[in-house]
Amino acid sequence: MFKNHFSKALLVIVLMILSSPSYAARPDFNVWLKDMRGKAAAAGISQATINANLYNITPSETAIRLDRKQPESKKTFAQYKTAVVNENRVQKGRKLIQQHYSDLQAVEDQYGVPKQFIVALWGIETNFGGNTGGFSVVRALATMAWEGRRETFFTKELINALKIIDAGHIKGANMKGSWAGAMGQNQFMPSSFNAYAVDGNGDGKRDIWGTKKDVFASTANYLKKNGWQTGQRWGRRVALPTGFSKALIGPKIKKPLSYWSSLGVTRHGGGALPQDTISSSIVAPDGVNGEAYVVYNNYQTIMDWNRSTYFATSVGLLADRLAQ
Repeated sequence: MFKNHFSKALLVIVLMILSSPSYAARPDFNVWLKDMRGKAAAAGISQATINANLYNITPSETAIRLDRKQPESKKTFAQYKTAVVNENRVQKGRKLIQQHYSDLQAVEDQYGVPKQFIVALWGIETNFGGNTGGFSVVRALATMAWEGRRETFFTKELINALKIIDAGHIKGANMKGSWAGAMGQNQFMPSSFNAYAVDGNGDGKRDIWGTKKDVFASTANYLKKNGWQTGQRWGRRVALPTGFSKALIGPKIKKPLSYWSSLGVTRHGGGALPQDTISSSIVAPDGVNGEAYVVYNNYQTIMDWNRSTYFATSVGLLADRLAQ
């Protein structure tokens, strides 16, 4: 009797797992790919681009494994910052600013985004173009769309990637990026490329893989179109008073700068915050006992690029170091 009930319970559990979205049966990849070719044609992709890119490909098992992989342990912000905002990256970034000064200055003049932020994003995303990813973007996106966990999102990105190829910005064979489809030296997803990438050198192509003028201009254009405020700082480190409420921490909680001052928030190392009505938030990536920062609109814009407070804070800190 007990064995029979146990077997039935086990069968129910197995059926529940197999019917869940992550384990749902997917169509044969070639059947799915044929349907994808129809969707691409309906989206206006040329037959030549479809023939060159949506035949003779197979799913990437590596991409699927990386997508499903769960990190064994979460880094603290202190650990992340040490790895990302290190002396080697600071020194390399400063040299690159000098090396590309005229191009970066021209972009800064046009978009109002300081060169140190463009280079900080470049450095953190791909180590200044040294690690852009070796996956075929079309294959990676096709794999993710077929795998089904985020089918709608990745199908849209695949169509956008094909549009980029169709427009002649890059050949499909040369369109390399991460396992999730982030591309080039600033790691734009295809939809971001189509919305924000810029032809910085005037050759008719938006080449974020190999043309630094395009990389710089595209990065600045992304920030500007997402609300970058010229002349405004990203934030500064602060000291929180004892007993500061966790409920007040986070980029979504916006108050006048003077509000934080009234609660006893001070500059790191001492000194009062400016008595200003500028909208600001308190972020503390490691919690109230870790480093805390008061951040402004431009921090929110960096978070439009990447929703991580680890990332956004590190971009600001690296940019500050590069400007010194």
